Amino acid sequence: MSSEQEKQSASAHDLETPPVPEPAPDEPKAPEAGEVSPQVETTPEQTDVAYSPTVDDSYGYYDDPYGYNPGASPVESPAPLVKASEPPPPPAPPSDDSAAGDDDEGMLRMSFLEHLEELRSRLIKALAGLGIAFAISLVFAERLWLFIQEPAHYALTQLGFKDPKLAQIKPMEAFSVIYIKLPMLTSIFIASPWIFYQVWAFVSPGLYKRERRWATPFILISAGLFIIGGLFAYFVAFRFGLTFLLGIGRDVNILPVVSISEYTDLFVNVILGVGLVFELPVLIFFLTLLRIASPRFLLAHSRYAILIIVVLAAVITPTPDVFNLTMFAVPMVLLYFVGLFASYLLVLSRENRRFPWASVAIVLGVPLLLISLGLYVAVTKYGYHLVLSWPFLVR
Repeated sequence: MSSEQEKQSASAHDLETPPVPEPAPDEPKAPEAGEVSPQVETTPEQTDVAYSPTVDDSYGYYDDPYGYNPGASPVESPAPLVKASEPPPPPAPPSDDSAAGDDDEGMLRMSFLEHLEELRSRLIKALAGLGIAFAISLVFAERLWLFIQEPAHYALTQLGFKDPKLAQIKPMEAFSVIYIKLPMLTSIFIASPWIFYQVWAFVSPGLYKRERRWATPFILISAGLFIIGGLFAYFVAFRFGLTFLLGIGRDVNILPVVSISEYTDLFVNVILGVGLVFELPVLIFFLTLLRIASPRFLLAHSRYAILIIVVLAAVITPTPDVFNLTMFAVPMVLLYFVGLFASYLLVLSRENRRFPWASVAIVLGVPLLLISLGLYVAVTKYGYHLVLSWPFLVR
């Protein structure tokens, strides 16, 4: 064969078999037939996933970037590159469920009979404390009577009677009043901290652990409000109310003759009623503590609360006159808003917020300072003096 024929056959062979292009420098090189693709190792510092070829699941052949090669043998897929592991997240704070679980562990589980036994025990202890206070009050029974009949003496003196005294209608009245009713009333106020403690001790096993820290404030505030209510009734409500009632018939020639039994019954009803009414802020606070009510709800429905308070004052008031009704209703309405303010402070404490005491002190302190200065000038320079009846400032 001549050289020209060899060149022609070589050129024809080149036309039949196209040349295979070489891979780019940055692209992975396709493996030869029968050659296994090498595994690519990764390090934790790698953060991006690089391109990795895959295996065709239907044919089982290596899928290279240059097309399907039917003569190639099945190959294993290279392990995919994995992102570097991120640092573990910080541990989550304990949830309310776990806190509730801890509180549940502190709660006492008692059966119905155990509750009855606990109630019996607390009642016996409360009555024992009440009995001790009654024995102490019995020693000062006569002094107590002189103290308790003083509002009647004040009322009759204000009405112009020179020898103000109460009347004994029945033979047993003096004994039952001086040595039974009055020492019992006094013992209730003396033993009120112990009684409220027994109430708390009976209720506390059913409360959460975080709620039991209110034991001391509950006992002190409840007993304090009860005693303050009794003092308010003695020095203000009962004293002025009795003066108004006994003075109604003065201008129509009616001589007031009050028996000691009726006077004592009226005194006990008013003193205990007002003392219990002064527990209204504690009731509102605990309704908020147990999430039964909220300050927003109490404020939005305050008009209904005022209506209920007026009806309750009408029931407590021994007479139907407007004067005594107002004297009882106004403090009760003020106590309602005091309890609402206490519940608002509780909500602020839950939300980790503070009440602006400094601003409120400035807003309220300036008018009080001006009023005090005016009273001082009126008393020292113009000869006025304070009295316990309206208008409270006379010359």
